[in-house]
Amino acid sequence: MRGIMSALVILVGAVLSPRDARAEVAITVDKSTQRMAVVVDGEQRYSWPVSTGMAGYTTPDGAFTPSRLARQHFSREWDNTPMPHSIFFTGEGHAIHGSRATSRLGMPASHGCVRLAPGHAAILFELVQVQGLDQTRIDVTGMDPIAMGSAAGPGTGGDFRRLTAFDPLTVGIMAGGSGERPPASSRTRP
Repeated sequence: MRGIMSALVILVGAVLSPRDARAEVAITVDKSTQRMAVVVDGEQRYSWPVSTGMAGYTTPDGAFTPSRLARQHFSREWDNTPMPHSIFFTGEGHAIHGSRATSRLGMPASHGCVRLAPGHAAILFELVQVQGLDQTRIDVTGMDPIAMGSAAGPGTGGDFRRLTAFDPLTVGIMAGGSGERPPASSRTRP
C-alpha cells in the first residue's frame, strides 16, 4: 500500500510540475515608440521594432490575455494577406504577427494589428506556445501617432510622442476662434 501511495505522489508531482514551472511572459507594445519589449519572469529578453495601426486603423490600448495562436493565418478582411505566427488578443481579430513589410517596422503601418519581422514573430509565437496563453499578458500602451514621419527614419523605432492631436471643435475656427493653435505649453493631453 505504501508503494502505491508513493507512486501516486510521484505521478501527481510529475503532472503538476511542468505547469508550475511555466514562466510568465509579459509583452509590452508602445505605440509612441513603435517598439515591443518581451519580459520573461521579470527579465527582459527581447526588444524589437513593430508597426501598429496607421491613421484610421488604431491598435487598441489595454491589457490583454491572448485568446488563440495560429501558426499560419490569412486575413479574410485584407485579401488573404498572410499573417504568420499570429497571436490573437482581441475578439475583433487584432493580433501580433509576422510581416514581410519589414521596411515599415518602426512606424505605424498596419490595419490595427501589431506587425513584427518574421523571425521575431516566430520566436515570440514559440515562446507563447510553450509557456501558455494563460501565462502571457499583452499590454498595448502609448499614443497613436497622427502622422507617418519620423526624424529618425523608417525602421529605427522613432519616438512619436511629440505628435499630438487637438480637437477642432474646441480650438480654432470651428469653435469660433481664430484658427490658430494655442502654444504647446497650454495644451493638455487626455
